Amino acid sequence: MTEQEHDDKPVSDEDDNELALNYQPPAQKSLAEIVQLDPEDESLAKYKKTLLGEGLSLVTDPKTPNVVVTRMTLICDEAPEPITMDLTGDLKALKSTKFVLKEGMSYKVKIHFKVNKEIVSGLKYISATYRKGVKVDKSLFMVGSYGPRAEEYEFVSSSEDLPKGLAARGTYTVKSSFMDDDKSNHLNWEWLLCLKKEWKE
Repeated sequence: MTEQEHDDKPVSDEDDNELALNYQPPAQKSLAEIVQLDPEDESLAKYKKTLLGEGLSLVTDPKTPNVVVTRMTLICDEAPEPITMDLTGDLKALKSTKFVLKEGMSYKVKIHFKVNKEIVSGLKYISATYRKGVKVDKSLFMVGSYGPRAEEYEFVSSSEDLPKGLAARGTYTVKSSFMDDDKSNHLNWEWLLCLKKEWKE
């Protein structure tokens, strides 16, 4: 299988026969149910205000997804310019677009997303990295639980170190997924990471 022949299935957090955690997500409640829950409980009222904000205006269009991932940025202090991919346009074009990082650098992943209708629990970003059709790395970042609001949310991952050396240089296919506790796949996309000796060669 070549680098361009991966299927379009989302990356699973249980790939490679990994043992799944014995965790059962709580039953999903609608936002209306949560707002009406225990109105006399002051501490719960404060928590709901923190999570949901005030004057909440929900998106009611049934065609609008609950979670929309808008863009992803690879943050590296030494990079000569921002390395950002637009995730609202043609995702197929990303499969042939090379995003260059210098070998040996540390970088973080920043993801921008919106929650439009209902609280979403246990969001996670999962990526699998392939070279010449062979999986060489996999990462899972817990993003968290979020309520709907007009503004975008931002998630920034912990730091990752890139490999260094002649053998590490080259082009990698990265298969990414953004999903939640209910295994709802909000977005999956592929992109090319090009590891070079210098930023611009």
